[in-house]
Amino acid sequence: MSAARPPSRTWRSGPWLAAMIPSVPYLLQYLVSGITLGSVYGMIALGFTLIHNSTGIVNFAQGEFVTYGALIAITCSTTLGLPMPVAILVAVAGVTLLGALVERSAIRPARGSSVITLIIITIGVSILLRGIAMWIWGPDALPMRHFSGETPMQIGSAAILPQHVWIMGIVLLTMIALWLLGERTQVGKAMRACAMDREAAQLVGIPATRMVMLSFALSGLLGGIAGAIVAPLAMAQYNMGIMLGLKGFAAAILGGMGNPLGAVLGGISLGILESLGAGLKSGFKDAIAFGIMLVVLLARPTGILGRRAR
Repeated sequence: MSAARPPSRTWRSGPWLAAMIPSVPYLLQYLVSGITLGSVYGMIALGFTLIHNSTGIVNFAQGEFVTYGALIAITCSTTLGLPMPVAILVAVAGVTLLGALVERSAIRPARGSSVITLIIITIGVSILLRGIAMWIWGPDALPMRHFSGETPMQIGSAAILPQHVWIMGIVLLTMIALWLLGERTQVGKAMRACAMDREAAQLVGIPATRMVMLSFALSGLLGGIAGAIVAPLAMAQYNMGIMLGLKGFAAAILGGMGNPLGAVLGGISLGILESLGAGLKSGFKDAIAFGIMLVVLLARPTGILGRRAR
């Protein structure tokens, strides 16, 4: 009597595969969540890009702009009882002024310093702003109500919150406004000229110093918008900008530092990959963002759409 043959082990038989591959009904949900989160990353990455193009530095205080946008919006809407649109406008305007103030008080006095020195200054500004936020709002996380309720909309197998739609819509409108600013206005063309060749732009009469301040103000505006729209989904806290800022920086690296379109694509790509990774195992969520950044820095430092430079 022949011995019974052991069951063959194929790659289909292991239960580990089912745990590693998201089921199809949840795939659309992961994609929606990833695009929503990636849109926020793209906004933050655009802030990095604007300042990098005008000064050549990386502004590590960008995450704190997001924090202040969220906390000011919560204060205006919850504590002061202002209507939600007014609260968001006040938050965005306040962070825009904060961005201009950072440039005027910290960057401009040291404009003759090296790039490394300026980057270290932005790190110091980040720590200072974080401390001020903790002093004003405290260490506890603060909630913010959704813009238009929390009843999810069912699209196929995905449940989409109205806040997801608000985020994607506001980000899209912001991108269009920035494109129109850069392509159809004299100010936008002056900023592009300074980004391409600052000395040549100054020779033809473009006030480069004013363009740098404008880039910091616009960077603050983007951070304020990102913080205000993400606050209903994430409890706002004085240190929330640390991780958001680093992931926005990773998105800018992925898309190509200095390329606005690359920043958006990098943010959305990073958000989708991060969402899929969280679907596999929640511990992968943060590791994916920084793992991708390290791989890109090693394999293609210029990013997806970045140009090689001498």
